[in-house]
Amino acid sequence: MTASSSSFRQAEARRRRIAVWGVTGAGKSTLARELGHRLGLPVIELDAIRHTPDWDSTPWPTFRSELLRRLDEAPEGWVLDGSYARAQDLYLHRIDTMIWLPLPLRVTLPRLFRRALQRSFAPHGAYGPGTARETLRRTFASRESLLLYALLTHRSVTRRRAARVAGLPDGVEVVELRSPLQVAAFLDHLSLEPPT
Repeated sequence: MTASSSSFRQAEARRRRIAVWGVTGAGKSTLARELGHRLGLPVIELDAIRHTPDWDSTPWPTFRSELLRRLDEAPEGWVLDGSYARAQDLYLHRIDTMIWLPLPLRVTLPRLFRRALQRSFAPHGAYGPGTARETLRRTFASRESLLLYALLTHRSVTRRRAARVAGLPDGVEVVELRSPLQVAAFLDHLSLEPPT
C-alpha cells in the first residue's frame, strides 16, 4: 500500500508516531529531522542511541532501555529514524505511519561517498551528539566501511525491509518514496511550520 503526501497531510493531526525506514544512505535522518521540525515532534535517531562518536556500540539492553525511555517521554508522538531488527518489537506496534525509502544504489552510494568525505575532514563532534566519526581509512581501507556495507547489502536489506513493510497492519499508513524527487514533493505538501 502506498499513500500520497496529500493524504498524509490530511491526516497530520492523527499521524503522530512515524517510523522512517530506508537503506543506508537513503536520507532517513535528514527526512526524519525535517518531519520532526514541520510536525512539531521529537526525533528519535536509533543510530545516535546505538553508536558513540568513536563507533563504540551501546550494549543492547542499554539501547533498548534508552529507546523505551524516549518513546515513553513523547506521548504526543515522535518521528523515529532507523529500523534495527533487535528493537522493532519496542516501537512497531506503536506506529501509525511508516515512511519507506527504497532508493536505488545509484542514489545512495554517491551520498555515502560525499558524507564520508565531509565527515572525515570535519572537526570532531561537528555533526552533533551521537554521530559516529568517519575517517578516510575507515571508509576506503576497512572492512567496516559504510560504502562496502552498502554495496554488499543494498539488495538484501531492501528486500527484507520491503517484506516487513508489506506485513504491517492495515491501520498503518505507508508512504513509499522511491526517489529524491518524490521525497521533495512529499515535503512540499506538508505544512512549513510546526503546529501551534
